[in-house]
Amino acid sequence: MSTQSLKIGFIGLGIMGTPMAGHLAAAGHKLFVNTIGKTPEALEKAGVTRCATNKEVAQSAEIIITMVPDTPDVGKALFGEGGVAEGLSKGKVVVDMSSISPVETKEYAKKIEELGCDYIDAPVSGGDVGAKNAALSIMCGGKQAVFDRVKPVFELMGKNITLVGGIGDGQTAKVANQIVVALTINAVAEGLLFAAKAGADAAKVRQALMGGLATSRILDILGERMIKRTFDPGFRIALHQKDLNLALTAARQLGLALPATGTAQQLFSGCVANGGAAWDHSGMVRALEKLSNFEIGQKAG
Repeated sequence: MSTQSLKIGFIGLGIMGTPMAGHLAAAGHKLFVNTIGKTPEALEKAGVTRCATNKEVAQSAEIIITMVPDTPDVGKALFGEGGVAEGLSKGKVVVDMSSISPVETKEYAKKIEELGCDYIDAPVSGGDVGAKNAALSIMCGGKQAVFDRVKPVFELMGKNITLVGGIGDGQTAKVANQIVVALTINAVAEGLLFAAKAGADAAKVRQALMGGLATSRILDILGERMIKRTFDPGFRIALHQKDLNLALTAARQLGLALPATGTAQQLFSGCVANGGAAWDHSGMVRALEKLSNFEIGQKAG
């Protein structure tokens, strides 16, 4: 499949989907889109075509990408009334870049393949910064030949692109990613909160840690948000909770203990209880601050 002037469908133009679709349009591909609400102005200026239904997106495009919040949203986009499945014809490729259940992913793929089309699950990591910079990590599950056909499209949105294995394995990798990210957010939040309460300048402590073994993109990007108190998403706590729920549910089914993941989920729940479902996930620090009755940036007593 050539990357020259492809017809690409893109369903879901949120915080992540908008810049991802923008990179595809900027590369000269013809985009057919559908989303809740208005088409973002930047994409309108790029000349994308707004479709009335997901069926119309599928009829118009060779590759159809979904980038929506949760498992039921993907199911509805693909198989609901006026959905992608109604507009598919043989040889097209459906690519789900949402973060959803690996189990449901396999069911969705089976239904799409029965229509004579191919399916890849390709969830992403890197947040809004990675999406804007076309620097996402893309974790794929599917057949090697299909991956090879779609990889040039992925390369317009990301830098670390891996075929992990078969259908569903991309989603499994993403769940693992979200465990690591949540626990690292917890670690960064506790470290910076400790430093601030002990009387040190949290910003300078972060700068010092950036040069050592504790360095990470979480410390870099989300640590800065904690210090500057900029909790606009980013990646919403409610969505990270959804991902950790997938992890904890699967762990229970596998007979696997994930105690630290459970703790991170409870800290997110503390944020939600205080109105923080739509905060950036760096806002986990606020739950720890509530428990400690002290905020980063506050003068230590």
